[in-house]
Amino acid sequence: MAQHMKDRIVALAGPRKAADMAKLVEKMGGRALLRPAQGTVFLDDEVLRSSIEAWLKAPAPWAIFTTGIGLEAIYDMAEQMGLMDTLNETMQHTFIAARGYKTANALKKRGLAPVVRDDDGSTAGLIRSLEPHDFTGKRVILQLHGESAPKLVEWLEGRGAAVEQILPYQHIPPLEEDISQLVDEIIGGKVHAVAFTSAPQFRFLADYARAHGKLEAVLEAFRGPVLAAAVGKVTAQGLREEGIERMVVPEEERMGSMMVTLGRYFAQNQE
Repeated sequence: MAQHMKDRIVALAGPRKAADMAKLVEKMGGRALLRPAQGTVFLDDEVLRSSIEAWLKAPAPWAIFTTGIGLEAIYDMAEQMGLMDTLNETMQHTFIAARGYKTANALKKRGLAPVVRDDDGSTAGLIRSLEPHDFTGKRVILQLHGESAPKLVEWLEGRGAAVEQILPYQHIPPLEEDISQLVDEIIGGKVHAVAFTSAPQFRFLADYARAHGKLEAVLEAFRGPVLAAAVGKVTAQGLREEGIERMVVPEEERMGSMMVTLGRYFAQNQE
């Protein structure tokens, strides 16, 4: 593999598959630092059970799914609860909207096709695609991945919808020592890039920096010399919402693709 990351130091903010990403960085001649900016993402069984029960007892006209893994969690839990037939029947009579190709693929696997798809993998793209539909007085089930989506909820409620959220997963904040170290390394220019695999990672980082009066210094560092890398459009949008504009995002939303894209950027921008 080409040594595109020779002498570069890359902080990995995502705990998932961090060891695999570190190997990729090293193969390209760089050095990887494991700096988890979020804790474990875990399935919240109790919340998910009660959410599914309430939904299937009183089905809503619309259901919006934002992650494939979240959709799978709903189906797995429904099976455990003995409600798979009820869920399948409900989904057949529901207007379905989906964000992202993984979500669309998970629906396809179940023999379902969304009536609404985002146009670019982002929440903003999903909102654009939802525009022609009337939500006045309609209940909408909204599956999220462990964190709220205020812009989407605000848009739906602004169109007269009653939104009921299902959050199968809970994002846990990172250890303070980990996030503190990462913030100091960013501000001090001790890393050349930080790779983010989910929007909450930067949100946790920004919240910590804000609470300690360091947010502006972090944002300034990301304007240069530190580069942000986002695994996909949803993660990139989360960074933009916090003020990050300078970043690399791969065309294919894969962790490996993110590292290859980052390596190419370094190769083309020798400093």
